[in-house]
Amino acid sequence: MSDEQPTGESRSQTDVVIQGIKEMLTRGELGPGSRLPVEKDLAARLGVSRGSLREGVRALATLGVLETRQGDGTYVTSLDPTKLLSPLGFLADLQQPAHAADLLAVRRVLEAESAALAATRLSETELGELHGVLAVVDGILESDPDMDLEAFIDADTEFHRIIARASGNPPLAAIIDTLVGRTFRARLWRAISQRGSVRMAQAEHRAILDELVRRDPERARIRMEVHLLGVEEFSAAHADEIPEDE
Repeated sequence: MSDEQPTGESRSQTDVVIQGIKEMLTRGELGPGSRLPVEKDLAARLGVSRGSLREGVRALATLGVLETRQGDGTYVTSLDPTKLLSPLGFLADLQQPAHAADLLAVRRVLEAESAALAATRLSETELGELHGVLAVVDGILESDPDMDLEAFIDADTEFHRIIARASGNPPLAAIIDTLVGRTFRARLWRAISQRGSVRMAQAEHRAILDELVRRDPERARIRMEVHLLGVEEFSAAHADEIPEDE
């Protein structure tokens, strides 16, 4: 009993540290790049031991919220959504490959919304980048039947990432970026196994881009959803065939 009680207290105090620092962030007392108060003062303010404070700081560092600089103290990171959402990548990795269709279903929901947002927000520069990506794919298609399928998937990934960034919603773009990377194997397997899927995907990409050029959010949403439904359904039907990452 005596061995268990300190553990419970330590965990409780660690939670106090995490909650306390989170409140300091949400109130604006701390922001990206801010230096935390010295350990003794912060521990006293939060009403915890210095050991528990260190545990809480380590937990927040693991989450990408804080970073400790040797000899210089502890700082708030840039709070970049991509870094803060990195644990999502670990979860996504655990779903591969048998549950790729589940990840693709999440992609479909999120990317349909990102396409709708991008239709009203993306710049002429971003439209030019999308046209450039599809021009690269046209070049890949010219080498059929010996096309570089991995190069196609890389271009496909970039197309979706540009649209996600153009949504103007950094957390949404960060989640999509994580999921796009984690569905590479399923998308490549479809390209290998289903002849014609690469040309079909290129045609669907062009249809999405046409709606973005027209600045039509609802049609862009529909085009993106239909596009992603194809690979989602393929992955669900061929879950046992998709190879593991080497």
